[in-house]
Amino acid sequence: MIKIKLLKLKLSKNGFSIIELMVVVVILGIIILGLVSLFSGGVRSWVSGESQIVAQRNARQAMDRMVRELRLSEIVKINNLWNIEVTIPDLGVPGSGYDVSYSWSGIRHDPVNREITSGGGGKNILIDDVLKLEFTYLKTSRVNILLEIDRDNDDSADISLITAVNFRNF
Repeated sequence: MIKIKLLKLKLSKNGFSIIELMVVVVILGIIILGLVSLFSGGVRSWVSGESQIVAQRNARQAMDRMVRELRLSEIVKINNLWNIEVTIPDLGVPGSGYDVSYSWSGIRHDPVNREITSGGGGKNILIDDVLKLEFTYLKTSRVNILLEIDRDNDDSADISLITAVNFRNF
């Protein structure tokens, strides 16, 4: 009979083997990668939401400004769908009246401009990233305004505001 001597491996009780350490590092790497992608998705969502809130606030402020001046106007002239001129009377203070126009070029993502056309006023940007602006004068002392804003430049409206303005001075 032949005796085969089996080689016995002596296992160390002092620490972990290199294979065990590599397995742990790989598992931790996968977990960390998942957490990073989860948090970065959350951050992107938060930034997008903040951008939407700012765009909505700016659109509402622009619309409120147009509505306020249209409501006070006594003469309204719509040159085309994207341009309206109004005359604001003195309102009790002599010399406080002025003419103002709101205009948009009709080109997507161009701004809406507000220009005081009398009394040495100036031209300034009311709101940026406009996708659509339409003034509809119904000749019944009412103007309808449609304002669409595209904040993320994907050619679909992120914010749409529609309002009807009844004139106080008619």
